[in-house]
Amino acid sequence: MENVEVWIRGPIAGIPDLLQPVAHALLQAEEDIVKYTAQLSSEQLWARPCGNASIGFHLLHIRGVIDRMFTYAADKSLSAEQFDYLQQEGVVDMELNVATLVENLQLQIEQVLQRLSEIDPATLTEQRFLGRKRIPTTLIGLLFHAAEHAQRHVGQLLVTVRCVK
Repeated sequence: MENVEVWIRGPIAGIPDLLQPVAHALLQAEEDIVKYTAQLSSEQLWARPCGNASIGFHLLHIRGVIDRMFTYAADKSLSAEQFDYLQQEGVVDMELNVATLVENLQLQIEQVLQRLSEIDPATLTEQRFLGRKRIPTTLIGLLFHAAEHAQRHVGQLLVTVRCVK
């Protein structure tokens, strides 16, 4: 089933049915990122064609958003480390390369897939809060946002990859 999108391949083992779309979207993001960032140089990673965000930013931000949304989903506040990470998402770091950023993102996705497998679907409509302002939402709202926000940035990343190649 090569070249078939993740969601068409069927259910992800261990993930509750109602959370399959979240898992599918995150795994599709991972596959697309791996495929389209292979062979990028450090210069391409941090290039900002037409003033757009760099590929490096998108890789850092996707990982960060997933981490933050799943923290809120667990009904927790962000840690000092998470706030530090957020501040560094837009900073060019020539020490970071594509392989490291992709590997870190893959580890993040692996961790949240495990967390998805542990969620009781009966809790999906439970109230949760977003950010310091504690904006009311639900568990499913946060999980969905993690997936759709990641996908949105993958789309932007793919356009930037085309521009820098």
